Amino acid sequence: MYLPNDLIVSCQALEDEPLHSSFIMSKMALAAFQGGAKGIRANSKEDIIAIKKEVDLPVIGIVKRNYAGSEVYITATTREMDELIESGCEVIAMDATKYERPEKSLAELVAYVREKAPNVELMADCSTLEDAIEADKLGFDYVGTTLHGYTADTKGQKLYDNDFHFLKEIIQSVKAPVIAEGNIITPEMLERAFELGVHGVVVGGAITRPKQITERFAEKVK
Repeated sequence: MYLPNDLIVSCQALEDEPLHSSFIMSKMALAAFQGGAKGIRANSKEDIIAIKKEVDLPVIGIVKRNYAGSEVYITATTREMDELIESGCEVIAMDATKYERPEKSLAELVAYVREKAPNVELMADCSTLEDAIEADKLGFDYVGTTLHGYTADTKGQKLYDNDFHFLKEIIQSVKAPVIAEGNIITPEMLERAFELGVHGVVVGGAITRPKQITERFAEKVK
């Protein structure tokens, strides 16, 4: 098992964001490492390679790419799988929702990585309890809450709603280690997630997206 029972920091910046740069993301990962993170989540082959040169931490790799006619954009096809295998990341995360995929089914994508890179672990980015249960049946190494609140049928929902009710349901329903991810913005939220029994917690925007952090402060100015 590559991922630690600890804090994992997501270091991502898309093309339209001020910090978009593999160099900057590698330094963001270094700052996270120096601050005590025990793992990194990163987007794109280029960013992961740069991060790997900077820190010796396990990396959850993804590739975000839009495909016409599909709601699935996190590691959606074998193209993204190949890029991530080449990056050297220890874990590949992929959209594990029910939505139509551009090419292969979720089960086929799992089989593809298992055959091509059996040493790489897989994380399921789920939005619903049904997603998590199905991902567990498919043999994912980790089940994550990443997409809860970000899909059409969960939009507006927050992971921390009702004292992490959704997270509790997943922990009780799957055998795979659970990774809490999505809208965990305070140390207290992280602490509560671990109290409930998660294997790891991914924190992103609260640490590595200064534009979003600034917005939270700016909106309080009357």
